[in-house]
Amino acid sequence: MAISGMTGFGRAEGAAGPWSWAVEARSVNGRNLEIRFRGPPGLEGLERAAREGSQSRFQRGQVTIGVQAKRAETAAAVKVNVEQLERYLAAGAPYVATGMATAPRLDGLLSLRGVIEAADAVEDPEAQAALEAAIVASIVLALDGLLTARREEGVALGGVLGGLVDRIEQLVGQAQDLAAGQPTAIKERFQRRMAELAGEAVSEDRVVQEAAALAVKADVREELDRLGGHIDAARSLLAADAAVGRRLDFLTQEFMREANTLCSKSALSGLTAVGLDLKAVIEQFREQVQNVE
Repeated sequence: MAISGMTGFGRAEGAAGPWSWAVEARSVNGRNLEIRFRGPPGLEGLERAAREGSQSRFQRGQVTIGVQAKRAETAAAVKVNVEQLERYLAAGAPYVATGMATAPRLDGLLSLRGVIEAADAVEDPEAQAALEAAIVASIVLALDGLLTARREEGVALGGVLGGLVDRIEQLVGQAQDLAAGQPTAIKERFQRRMAELAGEAVSEDRVVQEAAALAVKADVREELDRLGGHIDAARSLLAADAAVGRRLDFLTQEFMREANTLCSKSALSGLTAVGLDLKAVIEQFREQVQNVE
């Protein structure tokens, strides 16, 4: 089985110089491919790499990539926010002038919020390019981990879906055996109907119409043949090395359409019971298909 699921998780960590980072990539079910990215400011090139990496690996699902990066405090460039410092001095000057407060000390001023700033941004273009390249490598690893997780889910899904297809095939076989008794049941029904009309003047055309209507209802070979074809198609899709979720979803609708017609045409309680079981298994198949990429 080569199908892939749509849920999974991948993580990668890295460090370069004073910088360290962690990348997490996760995905859940989705009708189309939707990519969401969260990353640190000043490293805008990461989002493009994350999107391109996701698009090259996945075709469906909601994929979220998050990058957290930080610079070691001991290595961070420190600067004084002069404008903020002057605002603090201006705000305190009236109190110092009236004697309500003493002149502030430098150590006190530097401890005020916003006066000392650590420059986390990478200012050297070459250093920034090297940092982005290193983080991109971690994004690739995280996406590869997510891809592996989705494929592992696909292996489990493939086993479940394959078992359900086998069960559908068993039920179709039972329906074929039971359908052999349809003509007899229809004949008896036709005879009863004719007996009901015996007391009436019945034209030859009326008899032909009644017989034709019951004969059409009796024949379920076309539905059973189509169900057999759908079973073959499902197995081919499950073995395909491609994203087949949408096609499996459409095929499930075709399965259910034939099962509904089979039940509506059934003249035997046993055949109806098999048809209902068939619909239940097809519904289970449909629910699992929603997880396939």
